[in-house]
Amino acid sequence: MSAEDILDSPDPELEARRAELTTAPVERLVVRMAIPTIATMLVSSIYNMTDTYFVSYLGTSATAAIGIAFPLMQIIQALGFFFGQGAGNYVSRELGAKRVDNAERMASTGFYASLIGGAVFAVIGLLVMEPLALLLGSTPTILPHAKDYLLYIILGTPWMTGSLVLNNLLRYQGRAVFGMVGVISGALVNIALDPLFIFVFGMGVSGAASATMISQFISFAVLLGACTRKGSMRVSIRKFSPSRRAFREMFKGGIPSLCRQSIGSIAAVTMNQFARNYGDAALAALSIVQRVTMFSYSALIGFGQGFQPVCGFNFGAGRLDRVKRAFWFSVKVSTIFLSVFGAAIFLFSPQIIAVFRADDAEVINIGSLSLRLQALVHPLFGWAVLNNMMLQTTGKAFRSSLLSIARQGLFLLPALLIFAPLLGLLGIQISQPVADVGSFLLAVPMYFSAKRDYEKT
Repeated sequence: MSAEDILDSPDPELEARRAELTTAPVERLVVRMAIPTIATMLVSSIYNMTDTYFVSYLGTSATAAIGIAFPLMQIIQALGFFFGQGAGNYVSRELGAKRVDNAERMASTGFYASLIGGAVFAVIGLLVMEPLALLLGSTPTILPHAKDYLLYIILGTPWMTGSLVLNNLLRYQGRAVFGMVGVISGALVNIALDPLFIFVFGMGVSGAASATMISQFISFAVLLGACTRKGSMRVSIRKFSPSRRAFREMFKGGIPSLCRQSIGSIAAVTMNQFARNYGDAALAALSIVQRVTMFSYSALIGFGQGFQPVCGFNFGAGRLDRVKRAFWFSVKVSTIFLSVFGAAIFLFSPQIIAVFRADDAEVINIGSLSLRLQALVHPLFGWAVLNNMMLQTTGKAFRSSLLSIARQGLFLLPALLIFAPLLGLLGIQISQPVADVGSFLLAVPMYFSAKRDYEKT
């Protein structure tokens, strides 16, 4: 280890934040860290629903096109989360251990690698856009809308991935409020531009995608500015240090997120391919249900992201007692929230779906049943997600990766392949709840396995 590695933080703000994260009551820390991350995730979910809401005025096929694009956006997010959480998990542990220069080098490497990866992805996506839209599940009537939407989403890939990395880096160093400001800034721009571009300028589905692309760039600029503020780690091209060791560490921290998002995208494509057999109404209904359930799932992820820096700093500082206390507090709070939210969407599912497609009874019928089935298993989400986040943040890559792909990969894909041919549309609708039960059950032995490992250290 070099002398540079063992130097204390040159920035008193960073050192003060480390001291607080390793000494203040964990319950208060988790809540304080979670408020901006929950706000960030909910606002992101809201402006995704905003796209769906305004596009729904263009018809059922246009609404379905948003659902067709969803798996591709998951892949873009997978790329951003891979670099962002891969670098961020390492950063939080290094800051907890007072190795600030190591943390800054990893942060810079993750950020610039994400820009390069995003640019490569965009070039490939533009070259294969039409076959890609068909692969994602487009029907002939949906295809023109899907291509219009995908064009601008693909063009915005580099700063979408870059924004995710910057937001995660701010969060893992305990400055989630700046990430919240960046994401909310972009979200407000998106909400304002959607009706302007779609209706006033007559751009239709392209207008919704253009608004999303511009809003993502605004978020990127604000987040990049936040990373130059005093008290934040500096993201600098001078500290861009690609190496086998750096990418190995990034892989360990980021592969669970990459697996989760990538498998989620594959599962969404599979669901679209089965649902297309039942027409545009089925695809539109499932698209709306995805957006609604993502709202509660986003709140859960935001709460878990408040837990992660507390977990990472204390694990790096050797305070396993605080890691355990923060984990169980987070599980309890998330389960209560999800139970209440699940009950609400179960009771009001027809009215919720009607907000998006009030004039299409078929969409409402299909969507409300799907939403109610998923509401039944809502309380189980917290246990699986928080176990995954704890394993990921403490560097247990294999188990975290296995748990991260369980919901959409180990359970949803087989459920679709079994139930959709047997039960038709109902088989598609019950597959996600079945998968959620499976991932909950898998997380139980995962927790006890990790607990044994921690007790040995």
